[in-house]
Amino acid sequence: MFVKVCGLSTPESVREAAGAGADAVGFVLTKSPREVTPARARELLAHVPPGTPAVGVFRHEPAADAVVLAREAGLEWIQLHGDRTPADVKTAHDAGMMVIRAVTMGAAPDAFESWGEELLLIDAAVPGSGEAWDYGSVRAKGLGQRNWLLAGGLDPGNVARAASEAGAWGVDVSSGVESSRGVKDLAKIRAFVLAAKA
Repeated sequence: MFVKVCGLSTPESVREAAGAGADAVGFVLTKSPREVTPARARELLAHVPPGTPAVGVFRHEPAADAVVLAREAGLEWIQLHGDRTPADVKTAHDAGMMVIRAVTMGAAPDAFESWGEELLLIDAAVPGSGEAWDYGSVRAKGLGQRNWLLAGGLDPGNVARAASEAGAWGVDVSSGVESSRGVKDLAKIRAFVLAAKA
């Protein structure tokens, strides 16, 4: 099970995620309680093990702007939320970036088709709510053998069951490993990664 821990903002949380065995980490470079500046993301990058993808997360910024900020942060991966088009993925790829494209369960059917992104992330109909949802409903999207991440309302206690119900290739967590909004709990990070990997 591929595990991404997102919204990291301190060296300690980055080291904990990596030490627990997370396969990728995420830095939020858009308006959020978890937002970090590109300069801060570059500092945190020093604590990410070589070969572990570090992802810059964006919401509504144009893809070209996201690329500029990600480069400033020293990142090679970007995660694009919001209303997107295949052209956004192409813009990022043309700039040499790898892409995680995020969609919600309420998105139009064509949004679940491959637009060439490296990974698709499927979130609850209301992303960022931190609430659990009907994870098994993803199976109806017919994703087949594609690599995709399940997100939304996951925590150490439900991640194994949720991933199994959804048939997920990987999982992504942020609020589910926090002690308060935007503040990561190191013990929860470790517990989540271990539960997902088990």
